Amino acid sequence: HEVVKAARDKAVEIGTKMDIAVVDAGANLKFFIRMDEAWLGSIDIAIKKARTARYFDMPTGSIGDLSQPGGPLYGIEHSNDGLITFPGGMPIKNAAGELIGAIGVSGSSVEDDHVVAEAGATAI
Repeated sequence: HEVVKAARDKAVEIGTKMDIAVVDAGANLKFFIRMDEAWLGSIDIAIKKARTARYFDMPTGSIGDLSQPGGPLYGIEHSNDGLITFPGGMPIKNAAGELIGAIGVSGSSVEDDHVVAEAGATAI
């Protein structure tokens, strides 16, 4: 809940509407909110960003950098029933540095999505 609250608060602060998903260490959806008027199409994207960040334990934007034509992960977005490889997904670690899940947000520019996801991921 702290993760989603921090992400939602950041979205309100920057004046955007977001779909926010949190998955556990097994990439199972644990929590989801859709802010009023957030894009319906971003529901699936937020969930897939969270799962992508957890599947590979890195921010989705980093995976995007590696998956460009000629890159070592080119085409990876077609695996795992579809991944999202642009910013907005972040792994979540506890105070001991252990990976405990991930957050995915969607609903604005990828820059805003990243800022909101980062706010959530660093709330713990």
